[in-house]
Amino acid sequence: MTDGTRSERTHDDIPSGRTAVVIGGGLAGVTTALALADAGVRVTLLEGRPRLGGLAFSFRRGDLTVDNGQHVYLRCCTAYRWFLDRIEGAALAPLQDRLDVPVLDLAKPEGRRLGRLRRDPLPVPLHLGRSLASYPHLSLAERAAVGRAALALRALDLRDPALDAQDFGSWLAARGQSARAIEALWDLVGVATLNAVAQDSSLALAAMVFKTGLLSDPGAADIGWAHVPLGELHDRLARKALDSAGVRTEVRTRVTSVSTNENGTWSVQVPGETHTADAVVLAVAQREAYDLLPEGALDAPENLLEIGTAPILNVHVVYDRTVLTKPFFAALGTPVQWVFDRTHASGLREGQYLALSQSAAQDEIDAPVAVLRERYLPELARLLPGARGAEVLDFFVTRERTATFAPTPGVGRLRPGARTKSPGLYLAGAWTATGWPATMESAVRSGVNAADAVLRTLGRPRPRHLFELEEAA
Repeated sequence: MTDGTRSERTHDDIPSGRTAVVIGGGLAGVTTALALADAGVRVTLLEGRPRLGGLAFSFRRGDLTVDNGQHVYLRCCTAYRWFLDRIEGAALAPLQDRLDVPVLDLAKPEGRRLGRLRRDPLPVPLHLGRSLASYPHLSLAERAAVGRAALALRALDLRDPALDAQDFGSWLAARGQSARAIEALWDLVGVATLNAVAQDSSLALAAMVFKTGLLSDPGAADIGWAHVPLGELHDRLARKALDSAGVRTEVRTRVTSVSTNENGTWSVQVPGETHTADAVVLAVAQREAYDLLPEGALDAPENLLEIGTAPILNVHVVYDRTVLTKPFFAALGTPVQWVFDRTHASGLREGQYLALSQSAAQDEIDAPVAVLRERYLPELARLLPGARGAEVLDFFVTRERTATFAPTPGVGRLRPGARTKSPGLYLAGAWTATGWPATMESAVRSGVNAADAVLRTLGRPRPRHLFELEEAA
């Protein structure tokens, strides 16, 4: 960290051939900085916000520490798991021993609403056979059709560029999936991971999610989540790891321009200071990257502006008593999607704090808090009998209007790789061409991709412990 003093620095002050500036302190930027520093590169990390973590962060509300939204990962998210290990935070965000998702269907009478999606210790695809066969939210014919569609999905070649142009909903319908099956199974998983319903999702990205998460390894879909505030992981522990690696980290530092120098180095301008380096990584949102890209860096920079965004709404409710005995559940037949118990993680001492994660929230993202309160509190009371007599001590919402890139058909052709046409300039971010949707996993993978590209250009050896990228399925 710096003391806030600005000074003019030149390339002569630092060793040649091994300096880099990373712009952006989200997961992509932190990953890039750590990987480069571990390889002996002198790194400066610049972040405009007062904290690290990007869109996965925490803030204080009275006595509570609140995450801006509920973030989970899966056992197949090997890059994010590497990141947790690298910052010494894996024990704070453990995985389930075995996939188990309670699913409540409000369309059914009380006492018959609960179903579960869970796996058995059997090879793929038998590991989900018993769960699917007994899943009460689908008819027998719908369960059989789901099995056939899963086998067809497993046969898709993720390298086929034609998949990117198709939408997942049409593909499912053509394989006998009813509207109910799409709602109660495919969208139950897909909306949470893709931030879009099936009809608005690229078949390429949806197939990647389901093939990797459900059809690659028996334990691939086991769910993990932070049992502490996200800021503990993505800010405090990340800063500690960066400091230990020798990275100079500056927050509240807005980059105004990026340009090349006559000697082939790069200048990064911030108010009152110029950073000079051999390599620059733009680890920012696609629109910000577009604004900073020098002319000629990409063949079609306007593609970045065509990558749409999708919102996520998070509803936070604090009750005066315990109303949910499970760590989380998913819901059908109601606007409620996923509900998580955040009581312990937030520091709440009495009562219970629930967080509702509402993906693909285009219709609600700008709704007034009073409207959302009137909509969601009765739904929670219908889902949770214990909430019916409980007092609501606090109700608030957090909104991420550009939470993810939109996984629409055709988005794959718009996502650039780590390298640009300007030597020494690289891109990172969940929106780049990682093959994954906009997840924490994609962000970390993009950082590894960018670091690898920088190290090859600088002729620096790759750190032995750096995460090894794997094929998507």
